[in-house]
Amino acid sequence: MKKIIKSLSSTVFVLSAAFLVSLLFQKTFQTRALIPMIFVLAVFLIALLTQGYFWGILASLAGVLAVNFAFTFPYFEFNFSIPENVLSAAVMLIVAVLTGMLTTKIKQQEKIRAESDREKMRANLLRAVSHDLRTPLTSIYGSCSAILENYGKLREGQQLKLLREMREDAQWLIRMVENLLSVTRIDSRKVEVIKTPTVLEELIDTVMVRFQKMYPEQRVQVEIPEEFISIPMDPVLIEQVLINILENAVFHAEGMTELNLRVSVRGKQAVFEVEDNGCGIPRERLDKIFTGFFEKKGLPSDGRKSNMGIGLSVCAAIIQAHGGTIEAGNREGGGAVFRFFLEREVTDDEQQ
Repeated sequence: MKKIIKSLSSTVFVLSAAFLVSLLFQKTFQTRALIPMIFVLAVFLIALLTQGYFWGILASLAGVLAVNFAFTFPYFEFNFSIPENVLSAAVMLIVAVLTGMLTTKIKQQEKIRAESDREKMRANLLRAVSHDLRTPLTSIYGSCSAILENYGKLREGQQLKLLREMREDAQWLIRMVENLLSVTRIDSRKVEVIKTPTVLEELIDTVMVRFQKMYPEQRVQVEIPEEFISIPMDPVLIEQVLINILENAVFHAEGMTELNLRVSVRGKQAVFEVEDNGCGIPRERLDKIFTGFFEKKGLPSDGRKSNMGIGLSVCAAIIQAHGGTIEAGNREGGGAVFRFFLEREVTDDEQQ
C-alpha cells in the first residue's frame, strides 16, 4: 500500500507540474510546439520514479488526454482525428514502455547484486562468528574438564580461578549473542525502534554500573552536561552501543591508560564521545571500521577474542535505526575516538 501511495503521489505531482509548466510556457511564448515534449519528459520521469509499467503507461495516457484537451485546437474538447495528436500519443506510450523496461531491468540487476553482496556478507559473518564463539567455548570446556578430572587434586584457589574464567567467558558469549540478535532485529527491518524520552544522567549511570561489573579494574572518566537532558531513544539499544564501544577500547586499545566517556550538546543534537589514549585505529581500517568483520583476515589463532567488528557493526546499525550518525577517528595526541549523534528533546526555554 505504501508503494502504491508513493507511486500515485509521484505520478500526480509530476503530471501536475508538467501541466502548470505547459500553461506557463504557452502564456509566455505564445506557442504550443514544445508542450507535447514537456509531457513526454514527465512520462519519462514517472516511469523512472515508479516500478513496473503501469504508472508510466497511465501517465502517458493522462498526458495524451491533457495535451489533446487543453493545448490542442479545438480547446477543451477531445479530438483524435488530427494525425499530430495520434503521433504524440504513440510517442508517449513508447517512451513509457521503454523506460519501464529499462528501469525494471536495472532494478532487477541491482536486486541480484545486493542479494549477492548479502550472501557474501552472511558467509563472512558466519566464518568470523564461528571463530569468535569457538574460543570461549573451548576455554569453558577445558576449565570444566580440568575441574571434573582433578576435583580432589586442585586447590580451592585454583578451582575459583577456573570458575571465574568460565564466568567471564560465559558473559562474553552472552554479549556476543546479544549483538547478533540486535543485528538480526535491526537488519530485518520488521521491528521499528520504539523511542521513549530518556534522561541522559540515568542512561549513563546504568551504562557505567554494567560496565564496572564487567571490568571492575578499568576506570572511566565521565563528563556530562549539568543541565537536564532528555533524548528520545530505545535506552536498551543505546546502552548496548556505549557498552560495545567501551568494551572495544578494553580489548583493542593497546597501551591505554585513560578512557573517557563524554556527552555534550550541539544545537538540537546530543553528541556521545568515547576516547582512549591507546594505539589508535589503523588508517586502512577507518573507512570500514563499522563493517570490518565482514572482511576479516588473519583471524587470531592464539585464543584471543576478536569481536571488534561485530560489536561496532551493531553500533552502526542501532544508531542508523535511531536516525543518527556515527563516526570513528584517531586523536591528534594518540588514541581513538568514537562519536555518535542523536536528536534530543528541545525545552520550551530553548525554543523561545
